Amino acid sequence: MTRLSHRIARHGALIAVGALVLVPVVWVVTAGFRTQISLLTAEFLFTPVLSNFAEVLFSKTSDFLVNYRNSLIVGLSSTALCLTLATLAAWSLHRLRWPRWVVHVFLGWALIFQMLPPVALAGAWYTMARTVGLENSFLGLILAHTVLNLPMALWLMGVFVREVPIELEEAARIDGASTPVLLRHVVLPLAAPGLAACAILTFVFSWNEFAVALSLTMKQTATVPVAIAKFAQDFEIRYTQMAAAAALSILPALVLLLIGQRYIVRGLTQGAVK
Repeated sequence: MTRLSHRIARHGALIAVGALVLVPVVWVVTAGFRTQISLLTAEFLFTPVLSNFAEVLFSKTSDFLVNYRNSLIVGLSSTALCLTLATLAAWSLHRLRWPRWVVHVFLGWALIFQMLPPVALAGAWYTMARTVGLENSFLGLILAHTVLNLPMALWLMGVFVREVPIELEEAARIDGASTPVLLRHVVLPLAAPGLAACAILTFVFSWNEFAVALSLTMKQTATVPVAIAKFAQDFEIRYTQMAAAAALSILPALVLLLIGQRYIVRGLTQGAVK
């Protein structure tokens, strides 16, 4: 009986936590199918409408599809650059003969940098981007997102690189493999689950980033979070259009999570149990 009560309590706690996560998302999605009056009057039963999604996607005054494209460009590019740098840096730190204090200082600084809120760096990055002519450009935002997500990617890839048996690398060296060949044919295939998990997390963080994107972009290069914020205007807040845009913004991350769910679980738990 005690075991049954523990199982019930455990499942009840999991359901409660799941509800805390899902209820706000469901509310936002359903708000996108309401009229403004229905939402403001808090009607429980309402007739779904598609006008909010049509206005967000196809209105002549809306640039949401352009913002969607911008977010995909920035997210995919910064993720690819971040993964490349993080993998090379992690392999260098954990396989080359660096003094231990160098490794600890480097990883410690990366951890401290990760704790800084992005908004604290937005002003400095805007000044630097304007100085070198990268304001309102994809390249400036891609580099900023790469720097923001690189510490997390470095720590994650460090775990996965350490899990690659060093004996395999030594055997490849004996067979005459160069460093690029070693990384491509030995390290990367074995670290593939970690790469997938790191890629998905990096892309999601880049897709959702707001403060730096707001500072470094204008109308032509604005990303999805910046576009959603613009539905709050001086004299009106278009809640239903904002909710519709937010619902559409969930799709890329949701698709990636569904495709790479097994890789995320396997990658994030790799090394936890020997």
